[in-house]
Amino acid sequence: MRSRYRISCIHRSDRLNHDRRILGVGGVNPDGSRWKISEEAVIAAIETGRWSFYVSQAGNDIDIVIARSRYGNKYIKTAADRSPHPDLLLALPDCH
Repeated sequence: MRSRYRISCIHRSDRLNHDRRILGVGGVNPDGSRWKISEEAVIAAIETGRWSFYVSQAGNDIDIVIARSRYGNKYIKTAADRSPHPDLLLALPDCH
C-alpha cells in the first residue's frame, strides 16, 4: 500500500504561469517532524504509485493530481480545481 501525505504548505516561485508557480510542497509527519519535497518529486511519486498526496479543506481530503499545461509541462493541482490553475494549493501558506 502506498503512503499518503497531507500537504499543508507550498514553496512558490515568482513566475506567473500556472504550471510554474509551485516549486515544492511540505507537510508534517505523524511524529511532528516536517517534510518538504520538490514538485518534480511529487509528480514522479504519483506517477510511479509510490506516494499519494492530498490537501484538507473544510474537513474534506482532496487528492493531488498531475495536470499538463498547453505547452506539455507537468504540474500539480488538486482534483477539485476546475481551472488549470492550482488555486487550492496556492491558497496554502508558504513553507518555512
